[in-house]
Parts: sequence; C-alpha cells; structure tokens
Amino acid sequence: MSEPQISEALASALDVVADGCAGLLDPWWVFGSAGMALVGVPGLTPPDVDLIVSERDATTLLAQWSAEPLAAAPSPLFRSRIFAKAIVAPLPIEIMAGFEAFSDGVWAPVVPATREPVSWRGRMLFTPSAGEQAAICRRFGRPKDLARVALLEALA
Repeated sequence: MSEPQISEALASALDVVADGCAGLLDPWWVFGSAGMALVGVPGLTPPDVDLIVSERDATTLLAQWSAEPLAAAPSPLFRSRIFAKAIVAPLPIEIMAGFEAFSDGVWAPVVPATREPVSWRGRMLFTPSAGEQAAICRRFGRPKDLARVALLEALA
C-alpha cells in the first residue's frame, strides 16, 4: 500500500472516525475519496469522510455525534435508509446505512466484500481494498469515479 497523502483537515476528521467507530458492533468502512486517500491515491482533497455502517451502528454514531438523520436530496444513482452528516470535525462525516447504488436497471446494496485495516495514529480504520474500490468506481460510472479507476488499480 502507498503512503497516504492526508491533509490536516482530513487527518483530524479521521481521528474522530477512528475514535468514534472503535466500539461499533458491525463491520464499517471509510469510503469514497477519503477511503481512496487512505489506500494511497495521490492528489485527493476529500470534502468529507464517507462512512458505510450498519443501521444499528448508524444509530450509535448519530447519538454519539449528536447528528440527525437527513432526507438526502433525491438521486438517480444513490440512496441510503439512514443518511446523516455529523459536523464534529474539520470535515463533515457522512454516515450511510443501507447504502444502495442504481446500476444496470436495479438498486443494489453497496456492502464491500473486503475490509482492509489501516493503522491510523495508534488506532484502526478500515477501507475496501484498492481493487474493490476500483470495481465500485466502475459500477458507479460517474466521470469522477471512472477517472480514479486506473489510480486504484495501480495500487491493487
């Protein structure tokens, strides 16, 4: 795995995630551009930290971070049974439970099959593998996702 290039704002947000998620009961992942940065994709400046968690763990995080579920803007590509934005760090932390993506005419859950541990300042974070993140980017199919496929595959 490449050495991640992490801004101070992202590092502070990841500290909050590492502490807040340490006691969760189910598997969870740092996802999206923050997850890509953690596996070593260079040159990213994530605007937030996306977390995929179970519904019961989402409830725990909402209470812990005093966040309220939000009605996400309608999207033809994504939806979550629970979506919240916790403002507890320099970058917002987006909590997604029951996360689904629309692809090939159907809604399907986005639950990574891999869970790579990333040692973070004496604690642990988890991301999908670089290869799986590349496959998810292909599945999403947006230009910004497709542009990152080769970078992720080079790290796989």
